[in-house]
Amino acid sequence: MARSGFDAGHRSFGSRQAWPIDRRLLAVGLLAGAAVGTWAGGKARTFAARERPNTLIDWEQARGIAVNMNRGAALTATERARLDAYYRDLVQRCLPIVSAYTRSELPPTLERTYAFDRVDWIHANLEAFERMFAPLEALNPTTEGRTSVAAVLWGGVNQTVVSAELGLLLGYLARRVLGQYDLALLGREPVTSGKLYYVEPNIRAVERALGLPTEDFRMWLALHETTHAFEFEAHPWLRDHFNGLLERYFEFLKQDAEHLRQGGVRGLRVFIDRARTREKGEDGQSWLEALMTPDQRALFNQMQATMCMVEGYSNHVMNAVGRDLLATYETISRKFEQRQRQRTFAEQLFARLTGLDVKLEQYRLGEAFINRVVDERGHDFARRIWDGPEFLPTMDEIRHPERWLTRMDGRTASLAAGTATAG
Repeated sequence: MARSGFDAGHRSFGSRQAWPIDRRLLAVGLLAGAAVGTWAGGKARTFAARERPNTLIDWEQARGIAVNMNRGAALTATERARLDAYYRDLVQRCLPIVSAYTRSELPPTLERTYAFDRVDWIHANLEAFERMFAPLEALNPTTEGRTSVAAVLWGGVNQTVVSAELGLLLGYLARRVLGQYDLALLGREPVTSGKLYYVEPNIRAVERALGLPTEDFRMWLALHETTHAFEFEAHPWLRDHFNGLLERYFEFLKQDAEHLRQGGVRGLRVFIDRARTREKGEDGQSWLEALMTPDQRALFNQMQATMCMVEGYSNHVMNAVGRDLLATYETISRKFEQRQRQRTFAEQLFARLTGLDVKLEQYRLGEAFINRVVDERGHDFARRIWDGPEFLPTMDEIRHPERWLTRMDGRTASLAAGTATAG
């Protein structure tokens, strides 16, 4: 979450991955899958006799599905050690370049850079998902010793549906993610620095498929992920702010899980009624947003606005420094854009069903906002978004940058007036 990852289809499976992973969106989709499982409650007893872990998700089932989809292309210990050093060297080369443009200093913590194969990536992200879903486990009726129909559903049909969904999603994404900046959120221990992952089998596959230059392509990826590290680690308030949004969001997910515990059509009807009672003018929403309450959508939009800035600013920085750094930068970018436009119908459907199309929109909107502000006021003015949560634009301001500029001018005028009065 607050994670970024490039996917092989978008210039970003990170920044220019094909599909960026966003665990928030996937979590919502998984709960929607649980709603379907609840609707199929008539078959719950079929699963009741099977011994299963007493949790919402059977993590080993999900792990097994994802790993079985990605058993090939494993890195050897020798390759891993060599590639760890290689990518750490790339990051070290990126640090002064990104620092000079962003005018930010990064704490010296980027030794946590790793070359992954696909199974490594699955293990790392499953651990993060397990932390994310921990707040929902408190609602598990089976932990209270009850054997109600709701308890059977929680440990039976729903668990099977959600576990399989998660396994399939991660199994698919593991074949596409190129790089990921992973700042652990909602963990039990405070985390001050993130980790950078480079999924080498996928990087090699994209390099071959698009005919990309080896060194420049990897530097291109490293620039984007290093910028994410600057955003979160040079501005500590950002992680706290995003964690606060996530905690509030998971309170809403707990409420939805309560509806699912009701079982049968009654539990599903809550979500159907939400979709039917959307306000006019909301037809452009994703199907995930259609299942939310107005309060949930407002918080979701706030989270989306934050991620628009995280992703959009990274793309802006990457473009600003990359063109001067890499002679092949425009060639790499053009080939990735072409690949994105040529996504198959199955890939487009997958993006819509999982909400990843919402994530892809973050890149476009966020980058357009930053570029507009830089063009009109310069990069120093655009950097004000990192001064604190109150400086972040709303989704409405991201779509209409002039409104954010007006608000910032108003803050400056108010501050000047206050200073003059005090003097």
